[in-house]
Amino acid sequence: MLLGSQAHWCLIQHLRGTDGKRGRMRWMESETNGANQTVVTEFVLLGLHDHHNLEMVLFVLCLGIYSVNVLGNALLIGLNMLDPRLHTPMYFFLSNLALMDISGTSSFVPLMLVNFLETQSTISFPGCALQMYLTLALGTTECVLLAMMACDRYVAICQPLHYSKLMNQQTCTWMAVLSWGAGFANSLLHSILTWSLPFCGHNIINHFFCEILAVLKLACGDISLNALILTVASAVVTLPPLLLIFLSYVFILTTILRVPSAASRHKAFSTCSAHLTVVVIYYGTISFMYFKPKAKDLYLDKLLALFYGVVTPSFNPIIYSLRNAEVKAASIALLRGDLLSRKMACFPVVL
Repeated sequence: MLLGSQAHWCLIQHLRGTDGKRGRMRWMESETNGANQTVVTEFVLLGLHDHHNLEMVLFVLCLGIYSVNVLGNALLIGLNMLDPRLHTPMYFFLSNLALMDISGTSSFVPLMLVNFLETQSTISFPGCALQMYLTLALGTTECVLLAMMACDRYVAICQPLHYSKLMNQQTCTWMAVLSWGAGFANSLLHSILTWSLPFCGHNIINHFFCEILAVLKLACGDISLNALILTVASAVVTLPPLLLIFLSYVFILTTILRVPSAASRHKAFSTCSAHLTVVVIYYGTISFMYFKPKAKDLYLDKLLALFYGVVTPSFNPIIYSLRNAEVKAASIALLRGDLLSRKMACFPVVL
C-alpha cells in the first residue's frame, strides 16, 4: 500500500489556523536554551469531519469491506495450512500476501472506524509514527512480493521440469524474507528521516490516517531531502518489480502460445490469471492515483486513497477463490469437515 496524499498546501495553511471547533490541539511547552518551544504530542486526523453523514456511510462500508478482507485472507491462510495439496510455492507466497493484506489494513482501519464515530479524531505522536511505519512498510512489501510471485509463475510455466529444484523451500523462504525485509527497511529509512524533522505545533493531518506525505506537510524544517529520497525510493521499490513482472509475463505468454493444444494453453494460463488480475488492480489503482490530474476537491483524493487502502486488499481472496480450482476444492472440503478430520487424524489419540 504506497498510500498517496494529494492534500494541497493552501488547505494545510488554512488548517493551521483552525480553532477548537474543529479539533483541540494539545501542545507541550518546554524550555530549551531559555526560549519557549512548542512540541507536538498528538495529531488531529481531519478525515471528513465536515461531512459527518458521509462518515457514517463510510463507517458501514469500511467495516463490511474490512471484515471481508480479514475473514477472506484468514481463510486463505487457514486452507494453506490444512490442505496438503496447497503446500506449494504459489500458495506459500499467497499466504504471505494474505497476511500482508490483513496486517496492512489492520494498521489503520480499526482506528479510522472509531474516528468515524467521534467528533474529534486524535492519535498520539508514537501511535502516528507506528501507523506511518507499518502502512508504508507493508505497501512496499506487497510490490516486491508480487514480483516474487511472478517469478514463481515464470519458473512453473517456462521451466516446469526444473520447478521443484529451483523453487524449493529454502529458495521460497529467502524470496519471502527479501520481500518483507525490503519493505520494512525502506519504511525504516523514511521514518527516521521524517521523525527527525521538527514539528512545532501544527498538528492537523488532512487525511484519515498518518500517511507520510500528509505528515511531512506539517514539518517546520526543510523537507527537500525527504522529498528527494522518497521519490528515489518509490521509483526503486516500484519500477524494478513492475519490470520483472512485465518480463516474466512476456516469457510466460510466449511459452503458452507455443503450446499446440488449446486445452493445455488454457490450463497453463489459468495458473497465473489470478496473480495477473491482482497485479493489474494493484498497479492500476496506483497509476490512477498518482498520474491523474490533481483534483480541485480534496475529498475526492482522500476517498481514492481510502479505496486503495481498504477496498483493494479485499479483492485478493475473492479473486483467488473464484479463479482457482484448488482453492475452491479446498474450501468445499473445509465446509464438509474433511480437512479438519484429516488434520485431526494426524494427531495420535492418547488413552
